[in-house]
Amino acid sequence: MKDRELEEYKALRATIGQRGTTRAWIFVAGLGAWAGLVLATSATISVPLLTLPSLLVLAGTFEGVFAAHVAVERVGRYLQVFHEDRWEQTAMAFGAPLSGTGTDPLFTLFFGLATMCNFVPVLLANPVRAELVALGGAHALFLVRIAVARRVASRQRSADLARFQQIKNDHRRDC
Repeated sequence: MKDRELEEYKALRATIGQRGTTRAWIFVAGLGAWAGLVLATSATISVPLLTLPSLLVLAGTFEGVFAAHVAVERVGRYLQVFHEDRWEQTAMAFGAPLSGTGTDPLFTLFFGLATMCNFVPVLLANPVRAELVALGGAHALFLVRIAVARRVASRQRSADLARFQQIKNDHRRDC
């Protein structure tokens, strides 16, 4: 490996570590901010519309976690293809060894539960039909976003791997 390639490899490995840690901190800090906002607004349960700011915090936190995850996976596939990184090749081939031992890098279960908890004050406030439909729709839309992101993330590794292999092959033909 040339010096430049080695430096790139080290920098990208460090990026994976940093963004992986950042993803976890985004989750912890975002859920903490969401919980604080829910507690602060719980005294005014009579106004169902006050669940929207906490839902926005929850959605923003999820988008931060999702963006960090996508970036880490993409860098991993780049290393796998262009640096023939054995760790990335082995980790991708290994997969989850036993049913139930896989992790959820997007924390979708926690975001789903938090979304349902966020909707409880709406129900407790005896909302009118329009409030129930609008706020229920906003919460349901976020749950759909979580499900779609999880589905996309489950296919990202193989899609990124194929794309980087295509780019590498195209580059070889052009040279």
